[in-house]
Amino acid sequence: MKSKKELILETALDLFAKKGFNATSTSKIAKAAGVSEGLIFRHFSNKDGLLQSILDLGKERSVKLFEGISELELPADKLKYILQIPFNIPYTEYAFWKLLYAIKWQADKYDEEISNQLKSIVIDIFNQLNYPNPELEAEFVMMLFDGMATAVLLKDSNESEEIEKLLLQKYNIPI
Repeated sequence: MKSKKELILETALDLFAKKGFNATSTSKIAKAAGVSEGLIFRHFSNKDGLLQSILDLGKERSVKLFEGISELELPADKLKYILQIPFNIPYTEYAFWKLLYAIKWQADKYDEEISNQLKSIVIDIFNQLNYPNPELEAEFVMMLFDGMATAVLLKDSNESEEIEKLLLQKYNIPI
């Protein structure tokens, strides 16, 4: 059974994504969650605190998605792992990531800490692979990553496997 705090977070995430952060009041969240508005304030102080808790949950889940990178030694294996992350998001988590991406665009409060850490790893990988401009290549991969994640989450495409193969081939990574 979910705690009231978890229920509030889940409801807020859903409403922020569907109706927009600015158009969703704490009273609407409270009504949809079946709790008092005061309980929201007790747990999160205000709507921004609630949003921050959702973003923190996104960070925690991102860390879990990325944790396998550190176990790999070869730069090509690390790059393969990173490029495959969007294709390996468990289907059961699609709703969460869709909603988190929607909030990222609506709330103008995107925290780049996790993506900056990932980008730093990608720069290091391209340095080890002797690419002429590792920073620019890493920026390109980060854009691809974001676009791939969005496409995977929004489209139920039969081409995902083919796109994944194409991407790995681009970087000469065995499939």
